[in-house]
Amino acid sequence: MLQLPKKLQPKQPLASLEESYEYCRQVTAKYSKTFYLGTLLMPKEKRSAIWAIYVWCRRTDELVDGPQAKLTTPETLDLWEQQLESVFAGQPIDDPDVALVDTLKRYPMDIQPFKDMIAGQRMDLYRNRYETFNDLYLYCYRVAGTVGLMSSAVLGIDNSYKNAPWYDKTVYIPEKEAIALGIANQLTNILRDVGEDIGRGRIYLPLEDLERFNYTQEDLFNKVIDERWYDLMKFQINRAKEYYQQAESGIKALNPDGRWPVWSALMLYQGILDVIAKNNYDVFNRRAFVPTPNKIIYLPVAWLRAQAL
Repeated sequence: MLQLPKKLQPKQPLASLEESYEYCRQVTAKYSKTFYLGTLLMPKEKRSAIWAIYVWCRRTDELVDGPQAKLTTPETLDLWEQQLESVFAGQPIDDPDVALVDTLKRYPMDIQPFKDMIAGQRMDLYRNRYETFNDLYLYCYRVAGTVGLMSSAVLGIDNSYKNAPWYDKTVYIPEKEAIALGIANQLTNILRDVGEDIGRGRIYLPLEDLERFNYTQEDLFNKVIDERWYDLMKFQINRAKEYYQQAESGIKALNPDGRWPVWSALMLYQGILDVIAKNNYDVFNRRAFVPTPNKIIYLPVAWLRAQAL
């Protein structure tokens, strides 16, 4: 048994497995409607596992962005990492952990992406500016690219061609594409949430990009929308779309039952970028989201892509 500090003694009694998964479902449905819609296209066991992973990621993010974020210290994240190690050792601490422990039994995965995500939250404790895109890329990998790696373990790889006479026993695992999808999603989040972030004194747009378009931090905090801003946002949106394109090429390597959900999630999230443009790039006063009727339209297109691409 893993020896835990007193601050991490398991809650008693813990939720049942069914209760824990239902809690994860409810949290996912409440806080990420677009993502939740995509998970409903998965087989029951897989979508439940994805909900368990999502809730762990959300709880991790809330340590630095949630209601109690001001109380978070490096020690808080140290304890959270110890709790993660307990979960990977099969010892749940809180109710949501029960579902994640079960998920890890069903879909074994590496602990490193989870630890990398915690490292991303550590960055938010002391950093609120990124000089270059390379700096921002590391942050995006840690807080979102890791999610692609976690999800891939659940979605699984298509091995149906193994019996073919030309099969060379090499299985392609689309890790780079999974990370690219996470990066694309995070870049989309950053563009959608510019207004909220400056309210917290944070700028995730690379400062080198602001300088490239002669747009200053002062302009940003003053919510200036002009030709410079249009050009800056178009540049950022194009970069995000490039990562979505990189991600697309890896979907065909997934198990067939995972392709439609991933295509749907990708298209729905990428759609936020189109809404930003439709809103005249005003991310200060208008939150970009894909309306429900538009989401429904994406689904058959995503299904066709899952069959053909």
